[in-house]
Amino acid sequence: MKTFITPRMLPALLVAVLPSLAQADPLPSWNAGHNKSAIVDFVEAVSDPTSDDFVPQQQRIAVFDNDGTLWGEQPAYFQLMYALDRASEAEPEQLTSELHQAAAEGDIETVLEAGEEGIQALLSLSHQDVSLDEFEEDVSDWLSNATHPDTGRFYADMIYQPMLELLSYLRDSGFSTYIVSGGGLHFIRTFAEDVYGVPPQNVIGSTGGLEVKDLDSDPSLYKQEGDTWINDGPLKIVSIERHIGQRPIMAVGNSDGDVPMLIWTTQGDGPRMGVLVHHTDAEREVAYDRDSHIGRLADGLDQAEDRGWQLIDMASDWQRVYPQAP
Repeated sequence: MKTFITPRMLPALLVAVLPSLAQADPLPSWNAGHNKSAIVDFVEAVSDPTSDDFVPQQQRIAVFDNDGTLWGEQPAYFQLMYALDRASEAEPEQLTSELHQAAAEGDIETVLEAGEEGIQALLSLSHQDVSLDEFEEDVSDWLSNATHPDTGRFYADMIYQPMLELLSYLRDSGFSTYIVSGGGLHFIRTFAEDVYGVPPQNVIGSTGGLEVKDLDSDPSLYKQEGDTWINDGPLKIVSIERHIGQRPIMAVGNSDGDVPMLIWTTQGDGPRMGVLVHHTDAEREVAYDRDSHIGRLADGLDQAEDRGWQLIDMASDWQRVYPQAP
């Protein structure tokens, strides 16, 4: 005998179903504790129209750093690992400096010790005189084939499962999620939607020179040398204002380069949240903070408590680090 649900039965059904839905854990890879509770309480409060802390949906904006926040960043930023692979294919006439030579030889320590100059030398061998279409296709191919030197995992598999859950939870709660990274804009846009569910227009990153070629026949954009916008530190605030046009209510990062973004976000009016991921898990990932040449976290550690930020202890707050892995 078939059972049909009539409109009169719906209230009773909702009473039976809603409690179980409310009990569903939106962050299943997070261990119970203060940080998880604080995040859930914040999201519930700002998205509940009956709450005193309710925030209209158009103002529910969350910004995330990428390297070290959404995926790994050791022993070097993954985009630099890509650049090293491509720099190894450089022609001899392109190696016009010691830094070029070091980059072509895969000497990442020499490149990083030279700071921004070393990174620019590396990128000049790997990110120039190529169309955006070719660049994005090449990055996609690299991500599909290259593996991390320490874990042996594909780079796109080294995303943080707890952060994927947080991104999804926020979007389900009416948030718009953005990536605001010091990494290359076009590099991140290649995979952000497939990996994080963040569309290209919601990615804000560092940029270099661009040139339009073949305008009359087949217009194409080419990556070139030129003015470089390093989207880090206070410049993240400038980029958010230019791109989004309003202050986020939530900011998530992992390094001192993210601290200005967290300060600016949490100093605004109304309910606000700042989150810092602290890499404490030497067993499942890498433990680092104050003395690291990548993702240094010192100012953030010193300010987190006084500013009321959630300092995520990766070792104790996360049940697992990567998808399908401990």
